[in-house]
Amino acid sequence: MERKQGFFSALKEEVVRGLSPRKSRAGRSPARSLSSMTGLMRRRMGHHVAMPEVLIARSASLRPPEALSPLREGPDQDGPIDAKVEGGWAHWMKRNPSILGSSSSSACKRSDLRLLLGVLGAPLAPVHVIATEPLPQLSIKDTPIETSSAQYILQQYLAASGGLKIQNSVHNAYAMGKLKMLASDIETPDKVIKNRSSSRSPESGGFVLWQMNPDMWYVELALGGSKVHAGSNGKLVWRHTPWLGAHAAKGPVRPLRRALQGLDPRTTASMFINGRCIGEKKINGEDCFILKLCADPLTLKARSEGPAEIVRHVLFGYFSQKTGLLVVLEDSHLTRIQTNGGDAVYWETTINSYLNDYRPIEGIMIAHSGHSVVTLYRFGETAMSHTKTRMEEAWMIEEVAFNIPGLSIDCFIPPAELRLGSVGEVCEVRQSGTAKSATAAYRAKFATYERSYDSNVNNIIWQMDNMHV
Repeated sequence: MERKQGFFSALKEEVVRGLSPRKSRAGRSPARSLSSMTGLMRRRMGHHVAMPEVLIARSASLRPPEALSPLREGPDQDGPIDAKVEGGWAHWMKRNPSILGSSSSSACKRSDLRLLLGVLGAPLAPVHVIATEPLPQLSIKDTPIETSSAQYILQQYLAASGGLKIQNSVHNAYAMGKLKMLASDIETPDKVIKNRSSSRSPESGGFVLWQMNPDMWYVELALGGSKVHAGSNGKLVWRHTPWLGAHAAKGPVRPLRRALQGLDPRTTASMFINGRCIGEKKINGEDCFILKLCADPLTLKARSEGPAEIVRHVLFGYFSQKTGLLVVLEDSHLTRIQTNGGDAVYWETTINSYLNDYRPIEGIMIAHSGHSVVTLYRFGETAMSHTKTRMEEAWMIEEVAFNIPGLSIDCFIPPAELRLGSVGEVCEVRQSGTAKSATAAYRAKFATYERSYDSNVNNIIWQMDNMHV
């Protein structure tokens, strides 16, 4: 017992010291490990202390820890190299020899990384949910058939995922996985531009996700030497990227979309409480029910900011009629951007996520692998100005644990600059009460990026950054 208590005491200290967003943003060490739990295991194993496997269930057996490569703060490696991180840079260059050969290859890699991380790094679900609230009782009296059918499908989904009793006993959760991403091509009216990285292998990385009731989560995702981290303390959702810094999300607190991809059945069911059953469809030869959820007008208005108006955000869930589990998650997101003195430009983002390899962890069914296909479609202005960009992601879950001792609200504190209201137009509005200055700042920033980035890739990156928080 002393050994177990020692482990969990060290885990609690590691959670508060090492994984806390407040701590991670205070010291920008490029050599920081992606997973605090993995680092803790490494130190404990170094002292020949056994891991108490009976107390923490995980999706795979404990493997020898792998050292992660040093992380850069951003894809852009132009400029002088700090002597303190020279070793990390040298190691990264050895792993990416093509970067040394061409400046155009370097610019391409920066664009690819920003595009991938901006869109797939930490997208959010359409609406706010309260996963701890009880689900409505199944009723067919005075209830539209589409709504009652959706409630029945969700009841079957929760039962297939392990049952409501087990899922309600989960107060916090942890997941770690590895992933690969690739931006495949860009389609313009007159030609298709194959991505310049298509001849290379996809970018590889990993992520770690922590969740805690109510409405708190924190994620770190590293890809190709760069990192995005985001979180929610239950009152504010924020994200930090190397090229934009920390910025808050407009509108209500919303769950992380990645958690809905087979990692959190309880939140997924709560997300579709107000959904409707709109029919059936075969997915890979398997009959599925389709549930549809639309973000309400008030939520869309709250999420809109400055010249960017969220027109719609629709989520579709495909539930297997055979197993009752969620097999495909699809959402469509349309944004209208009005520039000064010009026609409106529309951006439509479609993400299709396919969930595979369901296995039980402490009685809860977790999807241990999957892949997503993303399409970005830009249109408006003129008939010959549209562009279409395609991206792909494949992921695999390596570790899952529930009810981690020592996990506290300190792990979900927003960045200090957001709490002080010094960064982001959202905070400007909250602190000063003047929306006019925020809109002006937003328009000025938009104009700056429009002038400095080319119209195909880099405009996509910045605009998608602002639309997906």
